Amino acid sequence: RLYNKISVTYSKQWYQRRVRGHATFTPLVFSTSGGLGPEADKLLKNLADRISSKRQETYSHVISFLRRRYRFDLLRTSVISLRGHRSISKSHRLKDLDLNLEKVAY
Repeated sequence: RLYNKISVTYSKQWYQRRVRGHATFTPLVFSTSGGLGPEADKLLKNLADRISSKRQETYSHVISFLRRRYRFDLLRTSVISLRGHRSISKSHRLKDLDLNLEKVAY
């Protein structure tokens, strides 16, 4: 909990220095284990409230779905960053691609 608080404070200060005078910025802090910073939690609750009222669904179902979705997305992102993608990416050079472009006379 203390580490998360220090991390949130550090992130806020760092980003505020970057956008000073131009705008305000509120970082959404997520831990890789699924924890939420205070601003991220407020955003999630606000989003769940809006979705539940718009779709006429219960708030508890919507907030649990959103939290589960974010946790799995964070888990997937962490696994991909550690292990990499499973698919083999093919790198193509631009000059080797056939774009079927024809010259047009003006």
